[in-house]
Amino acid sequence: MQRSIAVILVLLSLCAAMFAQKTPKTSSAGPDPVLLPTQDLINDYMHQMVGYDPSVKWSVISITESMVPGMAQVLMRVGEGEGRLTQLYVSADGRHAILGEDVPFGRDPFKDIRELLAKRAKGPAIGEATAPVTIVEFSDLQCPHCKAAQPTIDRLLADVPKARLVYEEFPIEALHPWAFKASAFAECVAERKPRAFWTFTRSVYDNQLDITEQNATDKLKGLATAAGVNADEVETCSVTEGIKAKIRSAMELGKELGVTGTPALFINGRKVGALAQVPYEVLKRLVEFEASEAEKRIAPKLQQ
Repeated sequence: MQRSIAVILVLLSLCAAMFAQKTPKTSSAGPDPVLLPTQDLINDYMHQMVGYDPSVKWSVISITESMVPGMAQVLMRVGEGEGRLTQLYVSADGRHAILGEDVPFGRDPFKDIRELLAKRAKGPAIGEATAPVTIVEFSDLQCPHCKAAQPTIDRLLADVPKARLVYEEFPIEALHPWAFKASAFAECVAERKPRAFWTFTRSVYDNQLDITEQNATDKLKGLATAAGVNADEVETCSVTEGIKAKIRSAMELGKELGVTGTPALFINGRKVGALAQVPYEVLKRLVEFEASEAEKRIAPKLQQ
């Protein structure tokens, strides 16, 4: 099945036809809106591409304006179960598509993302605010990959003291039914006792298999109590519009930066996805390199 999906993705990358005779939808954002293909159009396209194999399933997650001017971004899952996340960029004329992920370019390619995160990533943090390296983690407390990544992130922070970690909520509700509630509890724990946030989130990861959509409230209250905060206060806080808005703001920031799955790390603006596939020593060298580069940028300013 994996081989079939790989073949399908190659075929998608080679295909440029997007059924120009269909009427695209316009986005209301901005003075020059991007023409967005409809979900029906995407489904028709996929049917033509992979309809010969009835075992292949897909679902359209979102259709939005991309960070690439003049192109729409389509996020899909292709395959069995949770499938494989696939991004399709569609041209404004609706006749061409590019499969893949856009990446920044230039002498300091991650500057814009680094500055955007410095301005808007305000989640719970570990480390000095003046640290030369800031790692922003977008995570989902019900995500098994996020749970698996935490020992690596903890080790990285211990081995590279120049790094600071900022945690941003990114619950994927379509896949994880109690993740948003867990994020709300976590943010409310952080408001009452910042250090307890880390104890609480680690305990949620440790108890993932025991938490269900039905028992989530009771389980999360128990973990909040164990973290040293008033569970009833946290529960009340978790359903307030302010907390919900805070989480949605973090999710919107992630989406703007192209986050489609969790965990997603940004190391001084450089995106690192598929963390499990990155050898630890490579990850460590990357953080150390970013620390060195940051210090080079800071040095001329200190001499002025």
